[in-house]
Amino acid sequence: MLALGYDIGSSSVKCAIVDLESGKTVAQGFYPAEEMEIRSPQPGFAEQDPETWWRYATQLTRQIIASNRVDAKAIRSIGISYQMHGLVIVDKSRRVLRPAIIWCDSRAVATGAKAFEKLGKEYCLLHLLNSPGNFTASKLRWVKEHEPEIYRNIDKAMLPGDYVAMRLTGEVASTVSGLSEGIFWDFKRDAVSDKLLEYYGLDEAILPKSYLTFSFQGEVTPAVADVLGLRKGVVVSYRAGDQPNNAFSLNVLQPGEIAATAGTSGVVYGVTDKLQFDRRSRVNIFAHVNHSCAQPRLGVLLCINGTGIQNSWLRKNVGKDLSYDEINAAASRIPIGSGGVQVFPFGNGAERVLEDRNIGGHILGLDFHRHTEAHVFRAAQEGIAFALKYGVDVMRDMGLTIKVIRAGKANMFLSPVFRETLSNVTGASIELYNTDGAIGAARGSTIGSGYYRSFEEAFRTLTKVDEIFPDNAKCAAVRETYNGWLAKLKTFL
Repeated sequence: MLALGYDIGSSSVKCAIVDLESGKTVAQGFYPAEEMEIRSPQPGFAEQDPETWWRYATQLTRQIIASNRVDAKAIRSIGISYQMHGLVIVDKSRRVLRPAIIWCDSRAVATGAKAFEKLGKEYCLLHLLNSPGNFTASKLRWVKEHEPEIYRNIDKAMLPGDYVAMRLTGEVASTVSGLSEGIFWDFKRDAVSDKLLEYYGLDEAILPKSYLTFSFQGEVTPAVADVLGLRKGVVVSYRAGDQPNNAFSLNVLQPGEIAATAGTSGVVYGVTDKLQFDRRSRVNIFAHVNHSCAQPRLGVLLCINGTGIQNSWLRKNVGKDLSYDEINAAASRIPIGSGGVQVFPFGNGAERVLEDRNIGGHILGLDFHRHTEAHVFRAAQEGIAFALKYGVDVMRDMGLTIKVIRAGKANMFLSPVFRETLSNVTGASIELYNTDGAIGAARGSTIGSGYYRSFEEAFRTLTKVDEIFPDNAKCAAVRETYNGWLAKLKTFL
């Protein structure tokens, strides 16, 4: 028996097929080879075509099944991980009405800020655990206000993963975790927030019904089964936003456990059992994959929008003939501090940790006589680690203890400079594992389908492949560099 997992990102679509008896990954891949296009029709806008996600997902599935000689008829369940906070809207015929407004789009910042004031900060923080901010609910309100003709034709509004699940099963649905990431969920009432909907003038009927994260969420339609070569009756039995799913894929499920990722964006994600919040709403709190009203499990999410996307920008525009491995090697030859070059990775939209400011990306301190592209590469990786440290301190002020960070050995965590800088500046050890979002989604589907009856059983083959500890000989120099970086950051705020 096999399980299929998708990770629908903004850079690529990933797919993995896991053998349920051995727990081993028998096939995996991603598409396209270069990052997917993010269209920006106006400054601060970020959009993608949902049909592109679906086309790439089906193309990739057929490709990895064929190239790995997988018996597609043995696939029992499907799980979906997806880029968070996006908005996909469809009409009654399930036709997409406009491009998806994705997570790094900043157009609804003012909408959410106004709602925070008008609804009242105490209400928002106590009930929603967040400011409405630039999240899905605020994006939907933006559509109603600025594109009223499109809004009138909406039958359902959903998250990116809900759209992919709809294409698989024909059903429109979401999860409590998903509704909470859209800031639709009232944690005090354990229900959709009627007060938020009333303020935004949104009809609750627009929202999809909700399932438990691990549950039967529909069967793949016969037409899709034929396209993918699947047997009839394959179930979609798990869906989660990419960051809750990344934590799940690392077996981060209990209070005090910490996960991280550094793909297009960088995230540190901690689990708590307390309905708590940051009064300035610089980090966000959502229902984790195993949350329930009786046993709260909340994910405290710090996000830096511009991590891997900054590295990608540098490769395309500075190191045009270099691979990421060559960039990492060049960065490692430069001493701590990058010869005084400072990079601020905030060029991918408004940053929540900066209270929804969009200060842009910056490269400072260049000396044309002394510095090379390698100095910029190292400064960029240090800057990403420093931005995460800035947010980690907010999490620590909330009472989270961050001593061990788990991550998949992928993306920025492939860079020795980045992972060592992050460990040295935060004082936390970093554990790297043989997993990713698509593998995690496949594992999640095995629990939702009932094949595995416990998390322990599902994670019995999760393997730690590397561990990084703070280097006492380097910590002082790294923290001194961070303090200088932080002092400059404060001049932008």
